[in-house]
Amino acid sequence: MKTTAPPEITIAPADPRAPEVLAMIAELDALMHALYPIESAHLTDPATLADANNRFFGATVDGELLGCGGFLVTDEGYGEVKRIFVSPRARGLGLARAVMERLEHEARSLGLSCLKLETGIHQPEALALFERQGFTECARFGDYPEGDPNSVFYEKVLSAPSVSEMKGPS
Repeated sequence: MKTTAPPEITIAPADPRAPEVLAMIAELDALMHALYPIESAHLTDPATLADANNRFFGATVDGELLGCGGFLVTDEGYGEVKRIFVSPRARGLGLARAVMERLEHEARSLGLSCLKLETGIHQPEALALFERQGFTECARFGDYPEGDPNSVFYEKVLSAPSVSEMKGPS
């Protein structure tokens, strides 16, 4: 019986302006526009994601970019998670979980107090992921419009990194 090696998954810093990342972001934008009215699609542009204060990562499987995510570092001392996406053909491999764990590790290493995010009500997989990762619903934050029935807000309070976390994810 022939066995296949598990895929090699890597989560590493990525430039959100790189062509392959832009293609992935365009795929995510198309999905968001299909699910939500324009006023409920709060999409962060690649140039903002690429700002030196912010963090953005690509998830590769055997060297192929199949997921991404990042966070904006706010003046209020928290990170706002943005652009979490996994290609439909790579779902079920744990990429979104791995990206979220990397974001959390990075936010802790920067001394951020918490991670916050806004997501939509028509994404049950994303809602479940965030809850499994320890996020809880919170009040609206930032400059999101008040009373948008399509938005759900989450946060995860972060503690200081432990010695093992400071060494990086294994």
